[in-house]
Amino acid sequence: MRRSDWRGFLLTVILGWILLIAAGCYYARLKQIPLAIAAPLVAAFLIEYVFYLVPGFTRLREWLSAQAPLRPLALAFATSALAPYLVYSLATGQFRVVAASRLAAVVLVISFWYILRPPTAAADLALLALIVSVLVTRFFKQIYTSPVPGVEILGHLMLIRLAASVLLILREVEGTGYGFLPTAKEWGIGLRSFLYFLPVGAALWIGLRLGPFRTSPALLALAPLQFLGWLWVVALGEEFLARGLLQRWIADWTGRPSLALALASAAFGLSHLWFREFPNWKWAIVTAALGWFCGRAYNQAGGIRAAMVTHALVVTTWKTLLS
Repeated sequence: MRRSDWRGFLLTVILGWILLIAAGCYYARLKQIPLAIAAPLVAAFLIEYVFYLVPGFTRLREWLSAQAPLRPLALAFATSALAPYLVYSLATGQFRVVAASRLAAVVLVISFWYILRPPTAAADLALLALIVSVLVTRFFKQIYTSPVPGVEILGHLMLIRLAASVLLILREVEGTGYGFLPTAKEWGIGLRSFLYFLPVGAALWIGLRLGPFRTSPALLALAPLQFLGWLWVVALGEEFLARGLLQRWIADWTGRPSLALALASAAFGLSHLWFREFPNWKWAIVTAALGWFCGRAYNQAGGIRAAMVTHALVVTTWKTLLS
């Protein structure tokens, strides 16, 4: 790994830390969060941010895959996954032995999955099912207890980068296009897929009576920041699992990309049955349709970043105009 690559990574860490500290201080002051809670929370996010970046830097990922022994690397992944929770919970008095044990069990299983068993189609699907089940069952809401709402996002961030690190570095899955910055071509493909989805999504929204249209100047002003958040967290994680892994694997196993697109889209929709209430069939139908357009963007671009753009634009539109 070249010095320029290390410099780029370190510069990204430093700039991100500055922004996170500023945002954390502003939010704590706005919500009147006591310093005894705010400081450990910010520290936990700073730690998580560093590890969250690792799988998104291709050269760093390749260097780790080539240089680090597998078992120590898996242990490092597990340790890094537990660190933000321990920093936050121990400093705020929110540490619970049962919660920590449950979190450690999930983290260790994911981290050592391919150390304990060879990579097969069955093993791949089983790991993917485990990761998705952790997400849809609101597992982290039971672990990251806090008087401040939304702290469980630490768990979601951890799971995204842990899954990506294990599958991209230990399993060495190729062709996902995992990363944070879409190319000009990927922006174009993602934007076109978003525009194609709009009439379909609007028809489904109206036909399924999912709610009225509404907006406000404040929501519109926040839309660009919301877009980046959806792009680098929700869209990154969900597109990696649904398109970069499931859709690609089905296409490889069957040799039928169209079937892979249809099945991955259906699975993506079904995974949203737990959204707000269960079973939320209306939301599953809308997200399955979105999955099809994201899947087409993935096929056209050869990676998930174009699908991430489509996904993030749709969610930002929903949050700004509909929710």
